[in-house]
Amino acid sequence: MKKELHPKYNAKVKVTCTCGNTFYTGSTMDPINIEICSQCHPFYTGKQKLIDDSGIINKYAKRVESHSRVSKTKVGKKAKRARQAVKKSTKSTKK
Repeated sequence: MKKELHPKYNAKVKVTCTCGNTFYTGSTMDPINIEICSQCHPFYTGKQKLIDDSGIINKYAKRVESHSRVSKTKVGKKAKRARQAVKKSTKSTKK
């Protein structure tokens, strides 16, 4: 086998989460920084926690809000046809 083909394996590497939790594991990387661990992940804690690094949740909320405003002002085809029929009937009775 070739020498120095595989990276060096460290048996005790410190893993640090953004919530402050730290633990040790084995890895080829030295210090590891992670965003979510079992202490702060919603699946394990049962608490809903939104982690939004790039503003995706805010973009989605704005899009939903704009769609709800547009849907309130838009009228369906059936309603438009009913209004047109009422207008036509009132015009024909005025003559």
